[in-house]
Amino acid sequence: MLIRYKKTYEKIAMGLLSFMPNEKNVKSLVNTIKDYETKDDNHLFLWKLDDIVGIIGIQILPDKVIMIKHLSVNPSFRNQGIATSLYDAIRSQYTDYTIVTTQEVASFIEHCHVSLKVL
Repeated sequence: MLIRYKKTYEKIAMGLLSFMPNEKNVKSLVNTIKDYETKDDNHLFLWKLDDIVGIIGIQILPDKVIMIKHLSVNPSFRNQGIATSLYDAIRSQYTDYTIVTTQEVASFIEHCHVSLKVL
């Protein structure tokens, strides 16, 4: 189930984001979380089964474009379709939008058998 990020999930979100290559140091993670908390065009969502096991961060761009900036799944839950479920949930929430991704997320998205334009 897709849930919107709130401050109470900060440590869990930082833990999931830390699995991303460019989010390894604490300063970077703190800045990333701050961006999602303060910028109106950035949105962070978590995927909850019994526990929170995945995260997806998006930025809403002009002309009805959404860029997936972050996508991560707890290693213990990988290869179970969670990243695809995260993508599908965003796709269903933003039906009128074109979805693109960053280079950092592109290979993970491709692993989910989804083809997106890379910005």
